[in-house]
Amino acid sequence: MERGNRKSRVGGVGSNKMTKTVVVKVERRVANRKYGKIVMKAEKYKAHDEKQECQIGDRVRMVETRPMSKDKRWRVAEVLQKSVEV
Repeated sequence: MERGNRKSRVGGVGSNKMTKTVVVKVERRVANRKYGKIVMKAEKYKAHDEKQECQIGDRVRMVETRPMSKDKRWRVAEVLQKSVEV
């Protein structure tokens, strides 16, 4: 039996203050329906980070998973780009 294709999103980590949870901000470009102007839309998702390796500013890819809590339905699949340490 094969599972269906899972959704995935790429975004930046905005917060990692929770235990094993990060808040990922995903931005997308959308054209206004009436005027056609391109605007940025953003959504925040809570994602499960089992190893607690994500830092603020990291670019991550997350995949859809079973509900892990009231708000958490995504998990971090991989860290695409680490943030620059200051």
